[in-house]
Formats: sequence, structure tokens, C-alpha cells
Amino acid sequence: MKSTLMSTTAFLAFLLALLCCVSVRSVAQEFSAEMVTSDNGSQHPAKIYVGKNKMRVDPEEKGPYNGAVIVDFDTQIMDVLVPSRQMYMETKPGSGPRQRWFRFFQAINVEDACPEWRKQANEKGGSCQKVGDDAVNGRPSVKYEIVSADGRKDNVWIDKKIKFPSKWQSGDNSGELRNIQEGAQPAEMFAIPSGYQKMDMGGMMGRMPH
Repeated sequence: MKSTLMSTTAFLAFLLALLCCVSVRSVAQEFSAEMVTSDNGSQHPAKIYVGKNKMRVDPEEKGPYNGAVIVDFDTQIMDVLVPSRQMYMETKPGSGPRQRWFRFFQAINVEDACPEWRKQANEKGGSCQKVGDDAVNGRPSVKYEIVSADGRKDNVWIDKKIKFPSKWQSGDNSGELRNIQEGAQPAEMFAIPSGYQKMDMGGMMGRMPH
């Protein structure tokens, strides 16, 4: 169980690495797409669904503890479904890197996202720069370069129509959206399935041998 949970955590960390450029707001355009992320040469395909205030990611890499991920932008709560046990794990926002993942997501102004980044960034000494217009899989986008206070450089491309990162690169991690389909997403896509029970993570950790 420990190794499968670690693999799920690694996938989530990579998924949330794309939350690096723009602030959390309601989505201007709902859509679904194929998402392909790369981590140290390994590719991780998934399906992503984005609604008015929620997102769901279904990784193709299945495992006993590797199910769909549902993110609520308003509450910043993330749920990981565990189909093999009909249960789900819930994490709430905190401080540090976990909080920063939710700090930047949808662009208020795709053409000028840096002012919002500067307003919310906690790291002094970092910078945000608009590189210019570009295209990702044939769709118009705007490229931004983000440099953290410790010198880490990230590049993010924001799709002009869906106002959502369509490509990102951060060190050895990268990814992009493909086959974007604009349109309303069903509400049940973002709901915890009927019959699923919430995992008692505290109790589980307490029962693990030291």
C-alpha cells in the first residue's frame, strides 16, 4: 500500500506543478482534454475535465490506490478516489508548497497575467515575464516565464480561449493538453461516487508499524 500511495502522491505533485502562473478564479470556459505529463523521461497520460469551479483528472495508470483526482478551486480541497475500496482520500489546503499549488491557476487576463502573479506571490525576489504569443497544438496561447526567488525557471503557456495552462515546463517536469473539447461538463463528473466512504488517514497512519 505504501508504494502505491507514494506513486499517487508523485502523480499529484506533478499534476499540481502546472498551477504556477495564474490566480484561482472561476473558469471562463469549461472543457475536457487529453493530458500528457512527463517526469524524468516517463510519460503519464490522463484525461482532464474542467467545470465552473472544479477539475477532475483520470490517470490512465491504474492501481489499487491510484484513482481519479477531484479538485475544488473554491475550497482548495483535493479528493483522490480509491475505486478498489470504494473510498476516497481528502486533503485540505495548508501552508508552504501545498498552498502555493492553489495560488495560481486560471488567468484573469490571459494577455497580462503577471500583475496577478505578483499580487499573490509570497516569494520575494521572483519574477514573471510575458514572452509573447505562441501556439500549442494549433491553439492560440500566451507564453510566460516565471523565475522563483531561488532561481528556478518555469515556462507556462495559457490557452487564450479556455484561459487555462495548455503547456508547462518546470525542470525535468513538463506536460501539455491535447484534443481540447470546449463545452459544459456534467456536474456528476466532479462528485464523490455514491457509496464511497472517506478514509481515516490519521487512523491508518497510527496503525502502521514504526
